[in-house]
Amino acid sequence: MSIHAQMAGKPERGLHRTYLETLGLIERLHRLLLDVIKDEFERVGQLEINAVQALLLFNIGENELTAGELKSRGYYQGSNVSYNLKKLVELGYMHHERSAVDRRSVRVRLTDKGIAVRGVVVALFARHADTLHTKAAAVAAPDEQVNLALKRLERFWGDQIRYIY
Repeated sequence: MSIHAQMAGKPERGLHRTYLETLGLIERLHRLLLDVIKDEFERVGQLEINAVQALLLFNIGENELTAGELKSRGYYQGSNVSYNLKKLVELGYMHHERSAVDRRSVRVRLTDKGIAVRGVVVALFARHADTLHTKAAAVAAPDEQVNLALKRLERFWGDQIRYIY
């Protein structure tokens, strides 16, 4: 049963209902973010990669790291990181090479083509931030309190996973 169905079917009160609403908002916001990125890439004619891959390039930035580090540092949230990395390497958006220290480990970094894609996402997010700033009176722009609350929720969920046993 979905979060939305649970909310509609039961007259939950207080914190429980607020928590369920927060879960739904987080899920919808992530999907909307991917749609916004997809729309921007369609607008500029960049149809070779998808929004998840573009967001991955944005998050990697100037770093050079392993696939495991992508997940542990929070740069990638999906379960198919290997597929997306392989695709980005094949399409020329990322370099990859075996680590000199641990031959099982592969390090990745952006190519010039990947840096260009990252620039599209950077520009998109900068426009959004500017728009939110200029319309702050009409739009409830994200602020430090929102970020603090989400960081606390992230830490709580992380603790639930780490200390389950």
